[in-house]
Amino acid sequence: MGKVLMKGNEVIAEAAVHVGCKYFFGYPITPQSELVAYMARRLPGVGGIFLQAESEIAAINMVYGAASTGVRVMTSSSSPGFSLKQEGISYLVGAELPAVICNIVRGGPGLGNIQPAQSDYFQVTKGGGHGDYNIPVLAPASLQEIVELTEDAFDIADRYRTPVILMGDGMLGQMMEPVEFKERSEREKPEKAWATTGTRGDGGPRIITSLELDAEGLEKRNWSLQQKFALIKENEVRYESYQTEDADYIMVAFGTVARITMNAINKARKNGIKVGLIRPISLWPFPEKPFIETRDQVKAYISVEMSAGQMIEDVRLAVNGHAPVDFYGRTGGVVPTQEEIYEKIITIAGGVSV
Repeated sequence: MGKVLMKGNEVIAEAAVHVGCKYFFGYPITPQSELVAYMARRLPGVGGIFLQAESEIAAINMVYGAASTGVRVMTSSSSPGFSLKQEGISYLVGAELPAVICNIVRGGPGLGNIQPAQSDYFQVTKGGGHGDYNIPVLAPASLQEIVELTEDAFDIADRYRTPVILMGDGMLGQMMEPVEFKERSEREKPEKAWATTGTRGDGGPRIITSLELDAEGLEKRNWSLQQKFALIKENEVRYESYQTEDADYIMVAFGTVARITMNAINKARKNGIKVGLIRPISLWPFPEKPFIETRDQVKAYISVEMSAGQMIEDVRLAVNGHAPVDFYGRTGGVVPTQEEIYEKIITIAGGVSV
C-alpha cells in the first residue's frame, strides 16, 4: 500500500485497525468526530464491533469490559469528553487492563471552543483521575508519526497491561497529509492468561477488578503498580533532539507546536543565533535525559506551548536549576505563529530582530 492522503483523525483510526484493533466504543465531540465516524464505517468490514455509546462515561466502561477479555480496544474523545472518562480510566489502571484512549485537545476550560490546544497536559501526565497512577502518553507531531505511535500505543498497552493515551491537538486531528501504512515485522503478542475468556477447567476463576477492601492488600497492589510505572519510565521514553549539540538556547515543544517552533529555530540559526529543540514524544514518561545532557551548556530553555504553561513544570524539574527556563504560550485555542516564537528567541537571546 502506497501513500494516501488522509485526515489526522482518520489516520488514527486506520492505524488502530492496521494493528489489530477491532473494538471501538466512543461518542462524537468536535474536533475528533471523524475518528468515530471512520470507525463506524471501517470496523464492520474487518469483523469488528463499533458502538456509539450514550455518553463518554458509558464508552469508557464498555472499553473496560472489552479489555477484560484481552482484545485490542480503543476509545477517543476531546477535552470535556475526556474529562468524563477519568473515573473509568482510573479503573482500567487499577485493574491493569490494556486499552488505547485518544484525546484530540480543544480549547478550555469548560466547554471552551473547538480550536486546537495543549491545555490537557496536566490531566494526561499527572494521572487525571483518583489514586496514585501514571499512564504512558504519546504525542505525535505529524500524521505519519500518528501511524507509528498509534501502533506503538497498542503494543505498550499489551506489554505492561495498562491504558495508553495518544494525545494530539485539534489541528493535528483536522489536517491532511500523505501517510503510508507499512507492513511491519511480526509484533509481540504477549499471552493474556488473565483474560476473562473462560478457563475451560484449567485453573481457577479469572477475576478482573480494581476493588481491594483490605488496606494492606491495596497498598501491596499500589507498590506493584509503582514498580510497573518505574519499568515504563526506564524503557518507554521517546524524544527528538534537533540542533542541540552547539545550542546556546533550547526550545522545548511537542506536537504541532514543535513543527512551528522548528521553523522559528531555522530562521534564528540563519541569523546567527544558536538555537535547538527538544521535542518530547512521550509526555509521560517525560524525557529527562536530553535536559541532563545539555543543561550545563545552554544559557536558557524556552518552553513553547498551546497553554498557559503546563509542560514548563516538567522542564524545570528536568533542568533542576542548572539554567533559566522561560515560557511562551498561547491559550484558548490560539495557535502561536513562527514569527511570535522567533521574536521570543530574539528577546531571550538579547539580539536584534532581522
